[in-house]
Amino acid sequence: MNARTYLFALVDGGGTVPPELGAARRLVERGHHVTVLAEDSMASDVHATGATFIPWTTAPNRASRRPEDDPYRDWECTNPLELFGRLLEYQFAGPAPAYAHDTAHAIDTVKPDLAVCSFFAVGAMVAAQARGVPFDVPFPNTYLLPVEGMPPSGLGLTPAHGPLTRLRDRVVRSLTLRQWNKGVPALNAVRATYGLPPVEGFFDQANLARKHLVLTSAEFDFPARMPARVRYVGAVLDDPAWTSDAPWTPPPGDAPLVLVALSSTFQDQVGCLQRVIDALAELPVRGYVTTGPAVDPGALTAPDTVTVVEAAPHSRILPHADAVITHAGHGTVVRTLAAGVPIVALPHGRDQADNAVRVSVRGAGKTLSRKASARKIAAATQQVLGDSAYADAAARLGAIIRHDAEAGALVAELEEIEVTETSVTGG
Repeated sequence: MNARTYLFALVDGGGTVPPELGAARRLVERGHHVTVLAEDSMASDVHATGATFIPWTTAPNRASRRPEDDPYRDWECTNPLELFGRLLEYQFAGPAPAYAHDTAHAIDTVKPDLAVCSFFAVGAMVAAQARGVPFDVPFPNTYLLPVEGMPPSGLGLTPAHGPLTRLRDRVVRSLTLRQWNKGVPALNAVRATYGLPPVEGFFDQANLARKHLVLTSAEFDFPARMPARVRYVGAVLDDPAWTSDAPWTPPPGDAPLVLVALSSTFQDQVGCLQRVIDALAELPVRGYVTTGPAVDPGALTAPDTVTVVEAAPHSRILPHADAVITHAGHGTVVRTLAAGVPIVALPHGRDQADNAVRVSVRGAGKTLSRKASARKIAAATQQVLGDSAYADAAARLGAIIRHDAEAGALVAELEEIEVTETSVTGG
């Protein structure tokens, strides 16, 4: 096997980091040369893979995952229009020139055979295209772009099954694309700077990728008519690097163990975490809460039956767990299912409602509002623990997720490169 050179251009999306860097680590282990252009908040995670880390210099670069370092503070948005505007201004269209500038410089230095560009870093895709470098876009979740048969993303919708729900999907998709396409003028301005022709839709840039690598199992996602560029390559089940050295000892006793994990980034989840702890206090269980780096464990009050820590390796806890209460981030969901453990989902935003509905439709857990009372959380947890059908469904789906994760399709797709003379000219 010939060693190849890869440039990953990544944005810290919290749960997106372990699977994307898991891909980088696997390439390093295969003897390839991997450089990761990323935020300072990811530096230690990148170093743990063995890849070379270089920071964003003009593009957004958060110092940590604490809320004060978050560039767009999506938890403050009160309606979808405000969220769209903030995402375009602070994450997608607004910083696209800066992402393009830093990526172009990195390409000129590293001279990669392939760029792997975060879905958030649209400007990085522009730079790769302008420099003549093929690029892939990883989706460390379910497939997010609009395709026929897939319900629109972000709302936790089930697939359409009749005229009314098909109309629902067409209307929601049209309204959503109209908001995204407000970023087209800014995107085309960046493309013009690099000598590229304009695009019509905002997602056209991502659709110029060589491949879309969906880091989950097709059986977890909903079926749809996928473009030829889409590859389901299985989930990456790695723990975050920042949990690797964290201690963990099973809490004493033999009552059911319930793991609680509500996001590694700040989503204004302290109140929800406290209600979950209050719910567990009402049940004959052992609770184990990992707050992640964005929440201080000291902000929470817990009884003796509930342990609260900042970090612990979930891969060591899940074999002992009987249920998981989570915000339904994709990484936590697939690792939980791979262990055959049922879920109580409290989605907070982003892609979490979509993950939660895929769990509940398969019978592997229950979904509640993030504002659910402690009483309702306790009742749902008791139901999931008391009915073996939830664990059975989780085990069935988990067996598929484990198989796909171990199949090696992710590395095989990344290694499938037709190496050509790379152009390093351009704007």
